[in-house]
This record gives sequence, C-alpha cells and structure tokens, in this order.
Amino acid sequence: MSTSFIKAAVIYFLVGTVLGLVMGSTQAFEYTSVHAHINLVGWASLAIIGLIYKVYPDLGEAKLARIQFYLHNVGLPLLIISMVIFARDNEALGIPFAALGGLLIIVSAILMAVNVFKRLR
Repeated sequence: MSTSFIKAAVIYFLVGTVLGLVMGSTQAFEYTSVHAHINLVGWASLAIIGLIYKVYPDLGEAKLARIQFYLHNVGLPLLIISMVIFARDNEALGIPFAALGGLLIIVSAILMAVNVFKRLR
C-alpha cells in the first residue's frame, strides 16, 4: 500500500501546485483553504503515511491500511468539493459534503493510528 499512498500524494501535489499557480497568477484567493487542504491533507499527509508504510511494510500490508487509503481518498475530494461550494457562498449545499468528507478523513486517521499502535513494535 505504500506505493498507492505515495502515488496519490503526487497527484494531490500536482493539483495543489497547479491551483496555487492559477490562484497566484489571477490574484483569485477565494480558494486558499482548498489549496491548503489539498497540499496538507492530500500531498503531505499521504506522502508521510506512504513513507511510514514503506519503512514498516507490515503496517502497509495490513487490511486497515487498504481501508484507510480508500476512506482518505474518498473523503478528501468530498471535503474539497465542500470548500469550493462554501467559497461560492452556498453553505447549505456544502455542509453534507463537508460532514461526510471530514468524517471519512477522521475515520481514516483513526484507522492509521490503530494500525500503528497495534502492529508497530
């Protein structure tokens, strides 16, 4: 699973970089929170998790790691969609996306913590 986490991280890195360049060149900063979450929750977090799972392969091969990967990579796009909706001043429409996306990311983080504390010796 380490490779999957790292490849997903690189995709978020590319998306975050392009978004940052577009924001900077157009001086349109209403998507700053989207940019930050893509880079921190997407690129940085997934890269670090991927590297941890590369260093400790038993953790990355656990069923929890696979579930964590899918929850994170479904949750983050939902959260990003909600932030785009919020930036366009449609809070009522964005709340369900934010709630579900945030919940999936939190569950993913809990699964990683359980995996690390249960298996890492």
